[in-house]
Amino acid sequence: MTAVYRAIFGYCFLVLMVRVVGRRPGRQMAPFDYILIFFIGGLTLTGMVSDDRSVTNAVVQVVTVAATHYALTRLRQVWPKFGLMLDGAPVVLLMHGQWRTEMLEEMRISQDEVMAAARAQGLTSLSEVGYAVLERNGAISILRAGSVPDAAEGTGGGEHGDSAHAAG
Repeated sequence: MTAVYRAIFGYCFLVLMVRVVGRRPGRQMAPFDYILIFFIGGLTLTGMVSDDRSVTNAVVQVVTVAATHYALTRLRQVWPKFGLMLDGAPVVLLMHGQWRTEMLEEMRISQDEVMAAARAQGLTSLSEVGYAVLERNGAISILRAGSVPDAAEGTGGGEHGDSAHAAG
């Protein structure tokens, strides 16, 4: 039973650490996906190479982590505020050609990374970008200038000022 408690604690600790450390641009995988993949891989490896080579223990730990992951995913769906607490809110990094430097610094994102995301969408200059948003999954979304009504700016409130809901 101790293995089950250690697996739950380890998983929750990693979720907390990913949340504290912050998001980085990372294609379409959410932090939960990374945690699940690496943590289960580590548990499986531990069961194979450690002094305790109990396959049963490793299986119990992997199933426990998978069940904990499933439970947290369901809680995120049932209670959106819980999901917001775990995943954070989308963050506006650029608005109408104006860099939000405090957000860039807080999220540890460079202007070059944002412009790389813009170039990936065929935009070549800052004047073509209306909004750049760091999404909850770590991807940077780019909205073309003129594609978002000006009335949308100024709404806000996410955990980091203006949320992406202000961007569209």
